[in-house]
Amino acid sequence: MKRTVLALLFFLLLMAGYTVAWAQDEEPTIYVIQKGDTLWGLSDKFLKDPHYWPPLWAKNPGIGNPHFIFPGQKLRIFEDRIEIVDEKGTAPPAAAARTPEPAGVVPERIFTVTGGEGFLMEGNARPVGYIISTFQNRQIVGEDDIVYADIGKAQGVKTGDRFSIFKEMEAVSHPVNHVILGHRVIPLGSLQISEVEEKASKALITKSYLEIGAGAYLMPYRERKKIVSLKAPAKDLNGYIVETQTGNKAIAAGDVAFLDLGRADGLEPGNMLYVVRDVVPDQKFLSMPIGKLPTDVVGAVVVVETGETTSTALVVKSIDTIYRGDRVEMRK
Repeated sequence: MKRTVLALLFFLLLMAGYTVAWAQDEEPTIYVIQKGDTLWGLSDKFLKDPHYWPPLWAKNPGIGNPHFIFPGQKLRIFEDRIEIVDEKGTAPPAAAARTPEPAGVVPERIFTVTGGEGFLMEGNARPVGYIISTFQNRQIVGEDDIVYADIGKAQGVKTGDRFSIFKEMEAVSHPVNHVILGHRVIPLGSLQISEVEEKASKALITKSYLEIGAGAYLMPYRERKKIVSLKAPAKDLNGYIVETQTGNKAIAAGDVAFLDLGRADGLEPGNMLYVVRDVVPDQKFLSMPIGKLPTDVVGAVVVVETGETTSTALVVKSIDTIYRGDRVEMRK
């Protein structure tokens, strides 16, 4: 009886070994990347885990920008991971011999912004005018209220013209060199001119998002809501998060950040940048200097508006808390 039990145990262990070997040798699914695919989307599609893209990026250094891979590239998709097929010959023969079959195109990533993100008003930018008075000198006005502006026929203003209303907040300085980059500006609403004089005008508040009062900025009218599609970068860029929309030091997905990069740097709306952070080794465990460690990817931002030297970006992914002063990188 004892021998029978031992034989049975040996058989079960042997079968378990075969099972493990079979699992390890399981042939992956091969997917050919289609136009519009992103590693983010593919991770979500095949692994049901959109957060997998940082390790996928890290394990494939040939991919400069993990959200702009190229049609025709091949992926090996396992149950727990995705790998880029090396077309130079490092792919396993079994995988290379299979006929790739597209599994469907992952939709292009688009982002809808509300228009309430604000921006940094740079030193050379000026408002077209100001609200100089309100109906019956009220401290605060809102939708359907009357206001008066210091712009008129002399500035080419006509009845029916529309302007966006903004409020200037504090000056924003660079977290590294402390140079003043501009002033944080937040949207308050919009107005439409109803009567025009030579150097002044009367207007009706058509939209109000926050309290409006005398001293508010007037800028050329801009649509509040817009859709931004991911756009391939034209060049490599490095910069910083210099401020947040709320003024808070810590932000996460869904929040808005201001960057020290703009049109002059080649940045465009739709560009995606990765928020990265240096890894500092524990000196107690080092016997000799080891140089710079690989950086950690802690999130991603998409640019929704660009100024000359600054830009407004939406945080679309945060694996860890993102802070004012964190570095951002864009790789083509």
